[in-house]
Amino acid sequence: MSLLDQIYSPLDLRKLPQDQLPELCQEIRRRIIEVVSRNGGHLASSLGVVELTVALHSVFQSPVDPIVWDVGNQAYAHKLLTGRQEAFSTLRQSGGLSGFTRRKESEHDLFGAGHASTSISAALGIAEGKRLKGEQGKVVAVIGDGGMTGGLAFEALNHAGSLDRDLVVVLNDNEMFISRRVGAMSRWLSHRLSGSGFNRLRRYIKERLITWDCYGEEALRLMRRFLEGAKAVFTPGILFEGLNFQYVGPVDGHDLDALVSIFKNVRSLDGPVLVHVRTTKGKGCAYAERDPSRYHGVAPFCMETGESKQDEKSGPPAYTTVFSRTLCELAERDDRIVAITAAMKDGTGLRAFAERFKDRFYDVGIAEGHAVTFAGGLACEGFRPVVAIYSTFLQRAYDMIVHDVCLQNLPVIFVLDRAGFVGEDGPTHHGLFDLSYLGSLPNLTVMAPADENELVRMLHTAAAIDGPAAVRYPRGAGVGVKLDTKPKTLSLGKGRIVRAPHSKADLAILSIGTMLHPVLKASAVLSKRGVEVMVADARFSKPLDEDLIVDLATRAGRILTVEENVVAGGFGQAVCACLQKRGLQVPVVTLGVPDRFPAHGDSQSLRGQFGLDAGGIIKSALDFAKKSKTGERRA
Repeated sequence: MSLLDQIYSPLDLRKLPQDQLPELCQEIRRRIIEVVSRNGGHLASSLGVVELTVALHSVFQSPVDPIVWDVGNQAYAHKLLTGRQEAFSTLRQSGGLSGFTRRKESEHDLFGAGHASTSISAALGIAEGKRLKGEQGKVVAVIGDGGMTGGLAFEALNHAGSLDRDLVVVLNDNEMFISRRVGAMSRWLSHRLSGSGFNRLRRYIKERLITWDCYGEEALRLMRRFLEGAKAVFTPGILFEGLNFQYVGPVDGHDLDALVSIFKNVRSLDGPVLVHVRTTKGKGCAYAERDPSRYHGVAPFCMETGESKQDEKSGPPAYTTVFSRTLCELAERDDRIVAITAAMKDGTGLRAFAERFKDRFYDVGIAEGHAVTFAGGLACEGFRPVVAIYSTFLQRAYDMIVHDVCLQNLPVIFVLDRAGFVGEDGPTHHGLFDLSYLGSLPNLTVMAPADENELVRMLHTAAAIDGPAAVRYPRGAGVGVKLDTKPKTLSLGKGRIVRAPHSKADLAILSIGTMLHPVLKASAVLSKRGVEVMVADARFSKPLDEDLIVDLATRAGRILTVEENVVAGGFGQAVCACLQKRGLQVPVVTLGVPDRFPAHGDSQSLRGQFGLDAGGIIKSALDFAKKSKTGERRA
């Protein structure tokens, strides 16, 4: 039996002799690679923290000592060590384990996260809650150097330092944030300055100096300056010492003995401590180490070679690819266009732009709020910033969109990739709220393309608008339509009728975005079943094409709206408000995602679950038509 097969909780891990831990780490790595190669997931980040995770669970006693993981996509080893190894094969599958930390999944996941920079704030709140209840236990926050670029992390560090509470922050540095400063002296300082003997001496001296009426405070200040100066020479810790954290590090994140020793020392320290750990993303997997960005989040792949298992047949380009090409074409003709991303250059399709227009590309790190306000500043100087951020991550910058862009009517273009269901990444990543959270903002134009050619047209339209605009589109491939050789701009706020029956329509279906295609499939089936359907593509959720809505209501007498967004505050409810404003009392059914967070799973299956595929639309349309006819007979 393998070592991993014997571990059902961190208590089992702590029973193992320390000299067996390296072997356990290798077994954990093999298991992660096996499952991620089948299911897809976050590979490089999880492989990079295996020794760190084992060391943490060897020293701290989860869940009494909670370990709070930032983002959560690096917590695969944590799942394996906390009673979920038998279910690990279900990772990211419908009904299986989440790809992130999740409170409902385990008592060891005290705080769930799919977005970055949250762990220090959450851990500080947990620590303070434990203090108020009189409970014992250390609280550990693990955060990556990428997550440390988020302002929320520094807000939390500042607060933790001012409270002077017991909190251990582990900074997992894999060369994305802090420069390499590892050497013999820094390793010596890490062990000596975290050791119990040194800290007992420091407390003793502090207590004695404070009793000196005349010179105690001054002597204490000089001692602190000496220690800070020593650390500043040999380590990057002066920033954290300035925030009242005791800094320890850098520590080799793959040296188990060193990690265990350091954490044992740190566990006995009082007040806030930051342990700086250096790791290698993809550690132990050659292809992931060579290209950690490619293997950060991956689809299923061949375990031996790392090559993707996805079908290599030619097909329609992805929406992200179409955006990338179009943006480069626009930038070639207009040197006012600049591109901004928040640590997602590859995911948002901006790599090509970054290579061709280096001086006009900005990666601001995991700092979505800054990205938006930074774009507003560029717009003030006459530029046309394109802010490319996933729909779910743009939520983090809502106040900046309102206050710094829309209120001032600045021409910033928001490009929201991954709108709608995103599949196996689950509820933290589904882009199901953007039509709602953007739809109430004055001055903002909001568009959603039905296909990749419409995306090209909408990008050209957004570039021509003298004010803020947003374009949202889904993950994955387009539908295979031909792209315009000379793209046209769209008439602002105008939709289009796509299907008009020869006879009187029994029902009008008004869709937004890529929902048009299942609607068209459904309308063909409905026609065969004797229900004549008029189909329209709204194109714009703001401003609405009110004349089109009135026309549909007048000609069909009832409207079914379809959106891959939550119903609450979404497109369908905006249509209802339009009809009310125009004084039209016609039946309307709004089809979208109800008031809940959908789980993870295959995107198409999720659409089916919520009635947003052709079959679901057919059922909703037939039920609607039947109820409407019954109501007419009763009237």
